[in-house]
Amino acid sequence: MELHRWYYSWFLLSALFITVAFCDPDGFLSLSCGGSTTYVDSSNITWTPDGAYISAGDITTVHFQEGSSPSTLPVRFFPDSPLRKCYKLPVKNVSSLVLVRTQFVYKNYDGLNKPPAFSVSLGRAITTTVNLSNTDPWIEEFIWTVDKDIVSLCFHSLTNGGFPVISSLELRPLPQGAYIDALGDFPNKLLRKCYRVNCGYNWSLRYPIDQYDRIWGADEDFSPFHVSSGFDIQANFNMSVLKESPPAAVLQTGRVLARRNDMTYNFPIDHQGDYHIVLYFAGIIPVSPSFDVLINGYIVRSNYTVNRWEVSSLFFTMNGIDSLNIILKTVHYYPIINALEVYEILDIPLETSSTTVSALQVIQQPTGLHLDWEDDPCSPKSWEHIECEGNLVTSLELSDVDLRSISPTFGDLLDLKSLDLHNTSLAGEIQNIGSLQHLKKLNLSFNQLTAFGSELEDLINLQILDLHNNSFQGTVPDSVGELKDLHLLNLENNKLQGPLPQALNRESLQVLSSGNLCLSFTMSLCNDFSRNPTIETPQVTVFTPTKRKSHKRLAIILGAVGVAIFALFLIFISVFLYMRRRKSGDTYASRTAAEMKNWNAAKVFSYKEIKAATNNFKEVIGRGSFGSVYLGKLPDGKQVAVKVRFDKTQLGADSFINEVSLLSHISHSNLVSLEGFCQESKQQILVYEYLPGGSLADNLYGAMSKKLTLSWVRRLKIAVDAAKGLDYLHNGTEPRIIHRDVKSSNILLDADMNAKVSDFGLSKQVTQSDATHVSTVVKGTAGYLDPEYYSTRQLTEKSDIYSFGVVLLELICGREPLSHSGSPDSFNLVLWAKPYLQAGAFEIVDESIKGTFDTESMRRAALIASRSVERDALRRPSIAEVLTELKDAYSIQLSYLASEGLAN
Repeated sequence: MELHRWYYSWFLLSALFITVAFCDPDGFLSLSCGGSTTYVDSSNITWTPDGAYISAGDITTVHFQEGSSPSTLPVRFFPDSPLRKCYKLPVKNVSSLVLVRTQFVYKNYDGLNKPPAFSVSLGRAITTTVNLSNTDPWIEEFIWTVDKDIVSLCFHSLTNGGFPVISSLELRPLPQGAYIDALGDFPNKLLRKCYRVNCGYNWSLRYPIDQYDRIWGADEDFSPFHVSSGFDIQANFNMSVLKESPPAAVLQTGRVLARRNDMTYNFPIDHQGDYHIVLYFAGIIPVSPSFDVLINGYIVRSNYTVNRWEVSSLFFTMNGIDSLNIILKTVHYYPIINALEVYEILDIPLETSSTTVSALQVIQQPTGLHLDWEDDPCSPKSWEHIECEGNLVTSLELSDVDLRSISPTFGDLLDLKSLDLHNTSLAGEIQNIGSLQHLKKLNLSFNQLTAFGSELEDLINLQILDLHNNSFQGTVPDSVGELKDLHLLNLENNKLQGPLPQALNRESLQVLSSGNLCLSFTMSLCNDFSRNPTIETPQVTVFTPTKRKSHKRLAIILGAVGVAIFALFLIFISVFLYMRRRKSGDTYASRTAAEMKNWNAAKVFSYKEIKAATNNFKEVIGRGSFGSVYLGKLPDGKQVAVKVRFDKTQLGADSFINEVSLLSHISHSNLVSLEGFCQESKQQILVYEYLPGGSLADNLYGAMSKKLTLSWVRRLKIAVDAAKGLDYLHNGTEPRIIHRDVKSSNILLDADMNAKVSDFGLSKQVTQSDATHVSTVVKGTAGYLDPEYYSTRQLTEKSDIYSFGVVLLELICGREPLSHSGSPDSFNLVLWAKPYLQAGAFEIVDESIKGTFDTESMRRAALIASRSVERDALRRPSIAEVLTELKDAYSIQLSYLASEGLAN
């Protein structure tokens, strides 16, 4: 039997080797880490040096004894350095599923006899910890669902763990649909191989016997070897039923129970976790045995039958186990098993939002620092200067950097809880932070700021505000006192004077104010100062009243009583004015609510109706700066998208009122329609028509892009639809409307892929009297923001044209406006793509549509996109011109498809 097996394996291996002898397998990437030359191994796999895929680490050669022969092996090791220790592996167009295999070898290459220990990450997930003092060499395999063009494999040093080291790195495409029972349709799981066993065979097999180069180990180290027989039967099977496509040679060998009722496999497991088990069966014996399958003592499949000359498989996922015992228990004849695989199921952390990543990249660019911000900000390790909670960036510290101003991009970091910009050369007033609703700590000390601005009052959760050592002048605004959660306010060493707002005079708040001209809760002290400016600047630290010393001299006590009486009078006046202003504000709010109900919106919903429609806000379908969006169903069965405002600031209220007002007065087939709104119980909710096709961004490079590729003609149709919507806003309404936040995520698609422009919270109405422009605070999204609008704050329709031009570039190139991967000159889509498209060089067109478009159609779309993103607004076309060019490009493409006999 053994001799027969040897000849059979030799024959099969020889035949397969001849088949692939003159071609390197498609999608295979084999890196000799630390190597300097390319070579072809005995399996005809080409190995290349790894230098093109990594920029960190040193290389050396390992010398060790392998059996009776000396061996040498190049390796790459990573001494401590600030550089990231990451390989960038190209996976675009490789496969939807890939196997990544790494080998780590130490063999005392440094003569220190200190084998290293370190962590390994793949993409956003920490996948394993390598400890070469336990096993040397150490091999790891991972199965990863492709969701990026490039995947990062990184090494992370551990305290006192030595230098990470690697000897080889392999990338192998796997068959479509394989391991679907473990991975499903979710991009947040990966598999780490624990065992892959070729039952009944005493040697390991891999490529070319397995065309995907999986390594199938022998089962001689497991208990069935002693209680069962190995079979080796050559047979032809219908392999199409197994999506994993194990090699026929693996299924033609098996282990059959010989002398007992139970065949048991025991597998040691490193740690408790979730595991995926695959069992393969092939009817290679002349009977059809039936048996029960037990895992860790539980029957997971009863009376399972293996039919003769048929192949089959079973899949099981076991959660929270720390040991693995597989038993095949006899029911009829003796059990048989041909192969099995065991994988640990690892969670991939959620991806940080593209808006956050883009904003951080834009913030980094003018700093001149090489912060090494690549891949995801939060996973597997958070970027330097950043802290995260899950996939949310909650802290940013950029002290001692020459920022000079807080750009609008900071406003996109919606989840920040702590922002430290001390000593960053900031000047002027505090700005562009009003949208940071979750901010608890803000440090702007040691700058040249002169004014508080109007946005501090929007930071409703602020607890610590540090503004010391600036140049603030005048008085502290009352709005600072309205920050109810504030417990530390540091105003030391500024040029402030006058009374502090009485709202700050509370036990829960500590106010530091020394080093100013005059700051006090007592107005008379500052009045005396203004009449006698030669008095030395008081150095006062103001604490809560309960913390002041009570034992004073009598004269001071009497004086304090007089001051207290006067202060009570001031407090009475302040409270009276505050209540009057509050009442006025309430009256305004009530009046606004009443007016909104007369704006002819489709329906005014009660909060109770909203809860019923959303099944108590059960299914979240989106999230933005305004709040979360839920799927709802009205009593008539119509599906709706319900946007619930989560912030309680005036900024959010203005956005809400603005959107209700606009959408109540306009209607167009290419604008998302407002079904109604709710404003009660302090809730502000918008109800839109539901568009099941998702956003353009999601279809271009999000989750939906994995299921369906948008053709060029479909992209043009979407562009035409969106342009029609913008044309209506710019030219079909009076006053004209400037959207101010045109981007691919705000272009939604219905079930038939018709496009509609959405999200009018930032939109601005422009009357004829405004003439060419209006001056306004800059609003928008990083990557889409008109550079002229940003620098001048003068808003025109041409700002929308620039943003829409960026969307057109996205449609053409199939990538986001700001990228944190690739070379630095390709980070910004506009700067990268515009020169190519103006020159008619279409090699940057999205790979998925190459060869499917008419050149003239692409040329017209490319030129109008390039004109739309001109830096000078006067050189940009109007939306009517854009629409005309896009319609022409669309018609040309339709004619091309008709002439080629192709479907749309």
